[in-house]
Amino acid sequence: MLMEAYRDLKYLLNRGYRKSYALEFVANHYRLTKKERHLLARCVFSDAWIAEVKEKLLKPEELAEKVLAIDGFNVLITLESLLEGKAILCEDGLVRDLKYQGKYRMNERTPELLSEIARALKELGVKKAVFFYGKNVPKSGEVRRLTEEKLAEYGVECEVNLVGSPDFELKTFEYVATADTGVIREVSHVLDLPNLIGERTGNQPQDVLALLSSRNEIKYNI
Repeated sequence: MLMEAYRDLKYLLNRGYRKSYALEFVANHYRLTKKERHLLARCVFSDAWIAEVKEKLLKPEELAEKVLAIDGFNVLITLESLLEGKAILCEDGLVRDLKYQGKYRMNERTPELLSEIARALKELGVKKAVFFYGKNVPKSGEVRRLTEEKLAEYGVECEVNLVGSPDFELKTFEYVATADTGVIREVSHVLDLPNLIGERTGNQPQDVLALLSSRNEIKYNI
């Protein structure tokens, strides 16, 4: 049933229907659960969007000596989910979490995540990493301090900003690490930083089409 819902949603998206309307119609028709609706919303896209993102996705070797803007909390949430085995490789080639987590919650694993990010940026050879964190997120100041510390440990030049709207700031850069579709639409080049780290650490996300075609219950945590 879920695969049938996917096919119907895909058809409507390729016909130009707005995703929110198409998803509501399909989800109601098939009486999808909240988890199933969320999966389709996060991971299914029109063929046109998939082609657009494919053109923007960066290979690791293309980041050397580039200034990379980083969607801080977006990357942290996704990376945390990936290392916990709770992230999905979506149709457009980007890894996304499936949590209903509007804001990042700092925890005991945050330093580890930032170390992985710092190590990856060092290996990529970026000229400078510019982080943007939402200033209204609890403990954003502490996350900023930890980010600066971890990148300094690895010798990565960085700038860490607390701002009201990270999306607005990110859209002014050419090279951006994010999985946010609103930002991706407006920038020239996109890096899937969590997926890159996952490949190095052996944490592979489950492919959305494999999940849709399986008969097993969707078991990601929310």
